Amino acid sequence: MKMIKYVMIAGIVSLTACGSGDESSKKAEQPSEEPKTETPAQEQPAAAATDVAELEITGNDIMRYDKTELRAKAGQKVKLTLHHAGKLAKEAMGHNIVILKPGTDIAAFTAKAIDAKATDYFPESEAGNVIAHSKLIGGGESTTIEFTAPAAGTYPFICSFPGHSAFMKGDFIVE
Repeated sequence: MKMIKYVMIAGIVSLTACGSGDESSKKAEQPSEEPKTETPAQEQPAAAATDVAELEITGNDIMRYDKTELRAKAGQKVKLTLHHAGKLAKEAMGHNIVILKPGTDIAAFTAKAIDAKATDYFPESEAGNVIAHSKLIGGGESTTIEFTAPAAGTYPFICSFPGHSAFMKGDFIVE
């Protein structure tokens, strides 16, 4: 009986050490599923532009948002919550969300963001190119921002933590 227990424990330890029992490493090794998106406004019950669009997006420790598209109506109040599903501190793997105006040079924006650690990697000199932005959060944290959706169009969003915008990006679509 003791031998069976030792064999079972050794098997569990070896599976954990190899990552076979770790769902996050399986996801990192396998092609990811299609990112989730918010339900388009036209599929939701008819609502006036004054209703609040309550949106949520989650970032993780492998530099990914769970959605690459968020939607709202022009003039609609937006309540956007960013969750960080990872475990790492914001100093090592911080995430934010920055919604930019169309035509903003994302490479130039993120180059300036590198030097903006004191303002959560938000370059204040670029405020004129930004629709809305959140603070920087670490693993297990959440933050919510509220703003009014701009005119109809497609607005890129990114995480401005150094190096993240190449992977953590998407479109805020205003109808």
